[in-house]
Amino acid sequence: MDRYLALEMVRVTEAAAINCARLMGRGDGKAADQAAVDAMRKALNQMDFDGTVVIGEGERDEAPMLYIGEKVGSGQGLQVDIALDPLEGTNLCATGAPNALAVIAIAERGNFLHAPDTYMEKIAVGPEAKGCIDIHRSPTQNLEELAKAKKCSVEDLTAIILERPRHENLIQEVRESGARIKLIADGDVSAAIATCEPRTGVDILFGIGGAPEGVLAAAALKSLGGDMQGRLKPRNEEEISRAKKMGIEDINQVFKLEDLAKGDVMFAATGVTNGDFLNGVRYYGGGAYTHSVVMRSLSGTVRYVEARHNFKRKPFFHGDE
Repeated sequence: MDRYLALEMVRVTEAAAINCARLMGRGDGKAADQAAVDAMRKALNQMDFDGTVVIGEGERDEAPMLYIGEKVGSGQGLQVDIALDPLEGTNLCATGAPNALAVIAIAERGNFLHAPDTYMEKIAVGPEAKGCIDIHRSPTQNLEELAKAKKCSVEDLTAIILERPRHENLIQEVRESGARIKLIADGDVSAAIATCEPRTGVDILFGIGGAPEGVLAAAALKSLGGDMQGRLKPRNEEEISRAKKMGIEDINQVFKLEDLAKGDVMFAATGVTNGDFLNGVRYYGGGAYTHSVVMRSLSGTVRYVEARHNFKRKPFFHGDE
């Protein structure tokens, strides 16, 4: 894939972040999500490629969300698959909490797992621990292996886990192991990325979150040199059937990083609210500041982009257009 696509992707996430950040803290997650979708779709359709959304916000009948199977771009040029979450952390934006992001990843056609809208059990670590995790092991065993890889004790480690009733036993075991825990309300894509960023103090991600978010996290971790495994946790027969229709024959299959995101992938995210590694959107009279990251797995390059947007010169960013 051409390198220029990486910076074009930042324009897409910037547009989504600027449009939805207007609604930060106003308690209407649905409106914030729709604002992000509208801006992201418009930006994608200005790009010169033949894109298909393979990880989106539901099926076609859920439009106007960016749905699975939706065609975006000019329809000309490189054929790409797109994984996206216009507002990762809808509730975080609605309440003004940290770590809401606008997120997108791109790969050549067929290189993303077509993950159904169901749950996925995940484990993720940064580059120092690549190859030492195994989702078949207990959390305690994985923490012990991680401590060996990082040449520290389990007590030095911090696990990040979604605070959900389904994780009560997981949280108890991690506490009993001696490791520290950072509980989060939402946003397990940013949580997975945090394992690769030393300044966050996060060493490992455990727990069950969305399967589509697992593919997005894998795209980022591949670029950052991290590692991840996942397996689907469907809630009912309908979700099992949907997974099989999308080509997943073994519901219990463990997906490794390369199963989730193959080949050359690009990932971009823009902060909506302030977070562990990206600042949120800040408005000024007539414009806004954004903070983004863009990564490419082929080169391992990670760029942080700070931008100042002038709405008089870039009317696209007005939400009512």
